[in-house]
Amino acid sequence: MSSTTSADIGAAAPGGAALPPAPPSSPALRRFSINPRQSGIYVAFVLIVVLFSVLTDGALLTPQNISNIIVQNSYILVLAIGMILIIIAGHIDLSAGSVVAVTGALSAVLMVNLEVPWPLAVLITLVAGALVGAWQGFWVAYFGIPAFIVTLAGMLLFRALTLTVLGNQGIGPFPDPIRTLSNGFTEGYLGNIGLGPLGGADLLSLLVGLAVVAGYAITQWRQRAGRLGYGQIVDPVPIFVLKIVAAAVIVMAVVVQLARFRNLPWVLVLLAVLVLGYTLLTTRSVFGRHIYAIGGNLSAATLSGVKVKSVTFWIFVNMGVLAALAGVIFAGRLNQAGPTAGTNFELDAIAAAFIGGAAVQGGVGKVVGAITGGLIMAVINNGMSLIGAPSERVMLVKGLVLLAAVAYDIWTKRRAASATR
Repeated sequence: MSSTTSADIGAAAPGGAALPPAPPSSPALRRFSINPRQSGIYVAFVLIVVLFSVLTDGALLTPQNISNIIVQNSYILVLAIGMILIIIAGHIDLSAGSVVAVTGALSAVLMVNLEVPWPLAVLITLVAGALVGAWQGFWVAYFGIPAFIVTLAGMLLFRALTLTVLGNQGIGPFPDPIRTLSNGFTEGYLGNIGLGPLGGADLLSLLVGLAVVAGYAITQWRQRAGRLGYGQIVDPVPIFVLKIVAAAVIVMAVVVQLARFRNLPWVLVLLAVLVLGYTLLTTRSVFGRHIYAIGGNLSAATLSGVKVKSVTFWIFVNMGVLAALAGVIFAGRLNQAGPTAGTNFELDAIAAAFIGGAAVQGGVGKVVGAITGGLIMAVINNGMSLIGAPSERVMLVKGLVLLAAVAYDIWTKRRAASATR
């Protein structure tokens, strides 16, 4: 019995002529690729911005309006960061809005009624949010009650607690530092710089924007080099550079508009820190990988040694802390804590996560995607307000956008599954 090698096969040819052996095959390392599931949300965001810019005759992209969009929706974006982790792990949180209300009320009682110094009051409020998250995380992780039920009960419980604390009256006004965090802007420490026909702009804000762009470019380049080192497929250099330039243009366009108005909002600085920190948590830490593992396949994660109960518990604690932070921001923006604060905030945060690419079954999602989803909702709200659309039409459009986002997620999953058969 003889064995046939690839060299023998390559040597055989019609007429007995010998052929040179074929070179070893190697996968192409460079090609242009677009993941529609990951990139579709960003394309949709750009298209929605362009659409409303046209419908509002450019009013959407004015410096003051861009600043308003960020400031007016900051608390939803903070909630969306916590919500995306909950959804990636395969859970849901319906109590976030009520937690915003009760923690906002607590901060008002501490700062206004009891005159506790604002740094200590904020710290106590965040700890209270963590305790709320621990309460709910215990029932979900260690007692085994579905998160939907636990947080639905929490929505009622913490709303009742808010009404007990506040009654029908609001508490305010808040100290100036809290109001500055919610509504204020950074100082022009380096003065203004002329931008020709655009007028003057805050130099510090422009430098911060350039630093963000540089950091993003360096990070993407290092990721590309790492993929090449492992022999993975990457985009060719021209396409890679084009993507970086496109992202840089969008970021700097927003920064320039903000710098022309009243510099960077403090709440945007806070959001940037949160986005960076939670992006590193989800992509570079063991804890972040465990969140994805639990949502992707709970049984496999358990068999792999992932401490499922502990991870689940801590993501609910994290959600409570972020809800408390959002409560302080929202109360500071209104300059009072009211009994109806946070109503439907959890629905906006959930919608932001799903529109931003989170999968209904869990295991998929990005922090940046959730922020993008929240900004899409914000642009729709703001744009339709600018064109004078009634509130019912705004809700109609937002509902259709949410449905379309989930339908698109399911469609891409089915398409990917059929392609692998």
